[in-house]
Amino acid sequence: MRTLFAIILSAGLLFAQEKDSSNTGPDFKHWKVDHQYGPADTVSFTLTEGTWMNLDVSPDGQAIVFDLLGDIYIMPMSGGKATLLAGGLPYEVQPRFSPDGRKISFTSDAGGGDNIWTMNHDGSDRKQVTDEDFRLLNNAVWTPDGEYLVARKHFTSGRSLGAGEMWMYHRSGGKGLQLTKRKNDQQDAGEPCISPDGRYVYYSEDMSGGSTFQYNKDPNGQIYVIRRLDLQTGELDNLISVQGGAARPQVSPDG
Repeated sequence: MRTLFAIILSAGLLFAQEKDSSNTGPDFKHWKVDHQYGPADTVSFTLTEGTWMNLDVSPDGQAIVFDLLGDIYIMPMSGGKATLLAGGLPYEVQPRFSPDGRKISFTSDAGGGDNIWTMNHDGSDRKQVTDEDFRLLNNAVWTPDGEYLVARKHFTSGRSLGAGEMWMYHRSGGKGLQLTKRKNDQQDAGEPCISPDGRYVYYSEDMSGGSTFQYNKDPNGQIYVIRRLDLQTGELDNLISVQGGAARPQVSPDG
């Protein structure tokens, strides 16, 4: 049986016909994602389902946090009312509970581009962890001690989908530590997952031949491979390399 939930959303529809006079002149230097430019209308509607959503389960199994249309909500595992945690103009997705359940990490463009942020489980105390304005970040996951986040740094050149590298950041911020190096700017890597003991980082990577992305690759051949990085030794293994490929690694709680 599927539990349905209803969410009332308020979306601002922006119109460019009129300019906000408060944001013109010599003092207006930077576009702010979370600032409303021009007049807006509020539209209310009810949803009972969604697509392209990301969700995570709280460590105690009592709640789920999920994104929908660029906003983040929390609701009881048993169903019921969904409570807005992060909404408004910024596009915010990929929520993840910290191991103790007190924090939630997420991807937000509130600072001008996709970066990793954290907030309390009730939506308070929002903090920006990473500060990239070109090589943007997403897909963050927590280390078991709750002190670090591993995320995918996105690189692009001639192809917008680009490629990825795994980077580690302390929850308080900083420049980060590079864990993996991309093959090129055409073949992607991402979807990091950390083992319960914190030793291994699993991720998927396009290991097909050549250095140019192709849309017509053989689906029966090997494309994506699950790789495992040992954070203690630096050893990198192809863990799952099979015909048809593999992606989206997830490690069970017992490892």
